[in-house]
Amino acid sequence: MAPTTQRLGARFVALVLALALSGCRSVSNGITQVATIDALMAGVYDGHMSLAALREYGDFGIGTFEGMDGEMILLDGAFYRARADGRVYRPELSERTPFACVTKFVGDRKETIPGPAERKALEVRIDALVPEQNRFCAFRVHGEFNRVQVRSVPVQKKPYRPLAEVTKTQAVFDLAHVRGTLIGFRSPPFVKGLNIPGYHMHFLSDDHACGGHVLEVELGRGVLETDTAVSWLNVYLPTGNAAFDASDLTKDRTQALQKVEQETKQ
Repeated sequence: MAPTTQRLGARFVALVLALALSGCRSVSNGITQVATIDALMAGVYDGHMSLAALREYGDFGIGTFEGMDGEMILLDGAFYRARADGRVYRPELSERTPFACVTKFVGDRKETIPGPAERKALEVRIDALVPEQNRFCAFRVHGEFNRVQVRSVPVQKKPYRPLAEVTKTQAVFDLAHVRGTLIGFRSPPFVKGLNIPGYHMHFLSDDHACGGHVLEVELGRGVLETDTAVSWLNVYLPTGNAAFDASDLTKDRTQALQKVEQETKQ
């Protein structure tokens, strides 16, 4: 083989390897999502992916369970369910989810937060670590929390009501001086209607006794770790689901979503 041909062959092999490695990184460091947030807002609560199948796509994430039966926390490959009775349970892997967002968490930036920091201050710190606002960012904060206000909603029965109606019956719990992990995602603005633009976070105590969807938080001291996702891999839509097919997803639910995500007990 001529030297020029050998060089071209070597470059081709290097290119193939680079693309393969790039593809592997995307698979291991991307976001996989079940359904859309607007479908959940409209009351599509029937699950259509099992937790066992969901775990194939990540070891870290948040979401909910069929019938809105608790807030989902996926941490270090284990699922937890924070119910409206204020307790945390371990669900069966055969159970299904109507909405979830997961990733294989690989931290790329880390810092210690030494002093008290409320939710907005934590968001500012995350934005400083990951300034690329058009990227997904998974994050976790482990440490001592002065206060965490969490919520969950009671399990729903058919006919399902829209989520804005369901959260009027939410149970809210104030946790004081608790050690645990705050986990969540910062999603870019362009996901409107599909996911939650901005911050969405859940909490799980170290003893797995309490947790839920975070409304307010004050960290005493902890370690923040972020994972910048390189791709939005898959959005799995419900199949054979009449409620999803019939839902009007043309509405702008931005204001209703902000109320559902951030309001304390009404």
